[in-house]
Amino acid sequence: MAIVYLGLGSNLGVRAANIAAAARKLEAQGVRVRKSSALTETEPYGVTEQPSFVNCVLECETELSPSKLIATTLRVEKELGRVRKKRWGPRSIDIDVLFYDDRIIDIKNLKVPHYDMQNREFVLAPLCELNPGLVHPALGVTVSELLSRLKSRAKPRQDK
Repeated sequence: MAIVYLGLGSNLGVRAANIAAAARKLEAQGVRVRKSSALTETEPYGVTEQPSFVNCVLECETELSPSKLIATTLRVEKELGRVRKKRWGPRSIDIDVLFYDDRIIDIKNLKVPHYDMQNREFVLAPLCELNPGLVHPALGVTVSELLSRLKSRAKPRQDK
């Protein structure tokens, strides 16, 4: 049984309901949710001229292989109305595979750990809520440390 962390986000429709529906559909397809972070409203990342998001992270367990897991997440997104028109554009649901055990995976449609999580507070903060000691297998540091580094980079410079 693999432990996986999934990042969910929605900025179209009833955002919290979209996330809840995605979690239910994942459960029905072999991805058991063990814990969920709180839902948080966040500003868009990448393309900023769009509605704000509701995000969360799920800690799950599954017997699905990485390739079957990504196929499942893409199917759930499609079932919930996700249409891929523009990178980082508005979406009813987005499901990212953040971690799959402590593995580093690079296959078609899936790079784990998620390639840009270290730059996304909306991913790191809920990960820290669930498991602050979780180690990023490629970077060798905890998600708590990654969040701390990100926050220090974001602080305005104090010139004397």
